[in-house]
Amino acid sequence: MKTYGYIRVSSIDQNEDRQIIAMQNAQVPRRNLYIDKISGKDFNRPMYLKMVKKLKPGDLVYIKSIDRLGRNYQDVVEQWQFLTRVKKVDIVVLEMPLLDTRRGKDLMGTFLSDIVLQVLSFVAENERSNIKRRQREGIDAAMQKGVKFGRPAIPLPNNFSVIYEKWQKKEIPVEKAAAMCGFSRTTFYNKANEFGQKLGQS
Repeated sequence: MKTYGYIRVSSIDQNEDRQIIAMQNAQVPRRNLYIDKISGKDFNRPMYLKMVKKLKPGDLVYIKSIDRLGRNYQDVVEQWQFLTRVKKVDIVVLEMPLLDTRRGKDLMGTFLSDIVLQVLSFVAENERSNIKRRQREGIDAAMQKGVKFGRPAIPLPNNFSVIYEKWQKKEIPVEKAAAMCGFSRTTFYNKANEFGQKLGQS
């Protein structure tokens, strides 16, 4: 029997140290740690797939929490069943001792483990949905108050009207006009279009 640990963080900016420490405390060999820095939206993850290929019947896989395995309720349940019933490995969720397939190998133990898994997976997905909903509500409320999101608008230089007029009269090419403003050609065109519309409205 070999022991493995699977670790996932959602992006390269997130830190996996807490999960590594948890695996070390569980005495998982460092060489058997598989770390993905990728979204948990599906199971198309290079290190996870590499670990699964190595798994043999009777091996043991540790994960820190159920959401590290995945964030989609149905996918997590299906993958759990694949690992335990097809690959015939055991899984231990460190933050949830009830999810330890080494315990209760009889029909009742398996049934209870499956029920706990489905409840936790549903709770994890529901919480994620609630977080996204609260974020959306917060953004909507802020926008109603006039808060603007995204990059701040690039200010026009003080002499933009002069540059704009020279460009309109074809006295200078667009490349020179953009350079005089410190803009790219695309930005200059956008700013010139906005400026022209404001002139037309005044």
